[in-house]
Amino acid sequence: MTSKIRLFVDHPLGPGQTVPLNADQANYLFNVMRLQPGTVLSLINGRDGEWDASVVSAAKRHGTLLASRQTKPLQLPPDLWLAFAPIKKTRTDFIIEKATELGTARMIPILSDHTNSERVRVDRLQAHVIEAVEQCGGTALPEVADPVALSAFLDHFPAGRTLWFCDEALVGQPSGFPADATAGPACILIGPEGGFSARERDRLRTLPFARSIALGPRILRADTAALAALTLWQAGLGDWNSHG
Repeated sequence: MTSKIRLFVDHPLGPGQTVPLNADQANYLFNVMRLQPGTVLSLINGRDGEWDASVVSAAKRHGTLLASRQTKPLQLPPDLWLAFAPIKKTRTDFIIEKATELGTARMIPILSDHTNSERVRVDRLQAHVIEAVEQCGGTALPEVADPVALSAFLDHFPAGRTLWFCDEALVGQPSGFPADATAGPACILIGPEGGFSARERDRLRTLPFARSIALGPRILRADTAALAALTLWQAGLGDWNSHG
């Protein structure tokens, strides 16, 4: 039976490996969830898959777990990035959480001409990633990159990766990825509230590695657009059909 509790630990996992808990982890397991010595839970660290572990010692601010057996191998998400302009705090949190659940390897906050929320705490967003991985059954830990200006992001975009530019100017045109799209390293780019500036849109349309896509007959909010684009990519080009 699958454990109802999954915990991320920044510690190696293997048979017979002891895992010390910090104060926050101990508080959650022993004061909130009321686990007792001998209770089995699931551990992940983003590297070694998922492991069963039992509580060896429990105290208010510390404790020890003992890993016993691997229950899932490490399952990496597709080589898919999401580049997005940060929006209001709770809606940025929503993008991070859902992008993790849908299967994204890297998330990059982009500062564009119309970005209206330039203060980004990467550590807080990475904590949301960990919570989402714990909840969705994932074993890999997506990365939240440091914020970068759109111009610099495009200047240093890696060779061999396709940039899928979600262009609100294409609203009403057939949505989704074109028939000639192929799986491979990719990045979905979502603009800010109010969209990209004319200058930014003009540059994006001239880049050899960028392709424009439409997201349906209506203009979507930035957070909705991110989820819609990720869903379309995963359904057509990603790993949703490769596991079962």
